[in-house]
Amino acid sequence: MLLVNNIRLSRIVRNTWHVDLIMIASCMGAYFIREYLIAHHFSVPTIIPTVLGTAIAFFIGFNNNQAYDRWWEARKVWGGLVNDSRSFARSLIGYVPQSDENNAIVQRMIYRHIAFLYALKASLRGTVDLIYVKYLDEAERIEIEKHSNLHNAILLKQSEDLEKLSRSGQVDGFKFIQINEMLVRFSDQMGMSERIKNTVFPTTYSYLTKVFIWLFVVSFTLVISQEMGVWSIFMGWIIGFVFVSTQINGMNLVDPFENNVAGIPLNQITRTIEINLLQMLGEENTPPPVMPINEEYVL
Repeated sequence: MLLVNNIRLSRIVRNTWHVDLIMIASCMGAYFIREYLIAHHFSVPTIIPTVLGTAIAFFIGFNNNQAYDRWWEARKVWGGLVNDSRSFARSLIGYVPQSDENNAIVQRMIYRHIAFLYALKASLRGTVDLIYVKYLDEAERIEIEKHSNLHNAILLKQSEDLEKLSRSGQVDGFKFIQINEMLVRFSDQMGMSERIKNTVFPTTYSYLTKVFIWLFVVSFTLVISQEMGVWSIFMGWIIGFVFVSTQINGMNLVDPFENNVAGIPLNQITRTIEINLLQMLGEENTPPPVMPINEEYVL
């Protein structure tokens, strides 16, 4: 996630240079076609780029709005995970009576929740992240890794331990319901994250927008070359750059869990929860927080 108000020009160039080259070539092609093929036969009416530009602006606005909705929904889901994780640990520590056996169960459940977060994060980003392993004992790890959905298997183990606490009378019915509701919310948040990740943004939206932008750039260059001559190449590129950059900006938000500067900072969020929960257990040896990269963005 970007943290700065201004984006470096070098970053913009890195993200758009290949598109810029194609766009300049297209503008040059449009200029020479108009200059040497159609200039003496007919003129391209200005209504063509006018109508195309208006339609594309609506199209890009709609796409970007939908992309940001996906990004913001993902951020709200993980914001809820932060709050519920703290409440979950606090409830276990406060509700379960103090004893060596109970303290071990509470610690195991909180450790297991940290493992749940890291397993979910790895699944959403499509990476292999073995940090969760250190928060599980060997027997649990072997059992959990038999499942294709590791984070869901971890929640199952959480429910089993909570049921043991209830049957042994360590938590009463009211406290059981409260803690179990948090497990249900974790499952809901897991499902919402997976839905966002697995729901493909309609291909026709992005594809047709790209096609229409290129048609607009070519028609715009054809029209203004009648008045500006060779400078129409530069002007066509400038106007096209505005549309392309706006469209790319929106498409970068389509998958909010990608490990890039536009994605949700899952590394930072997960580490923050990890530190908070370990400190609630009274542990002093906690990992350092995730810091911004070049004071520009955080992953």
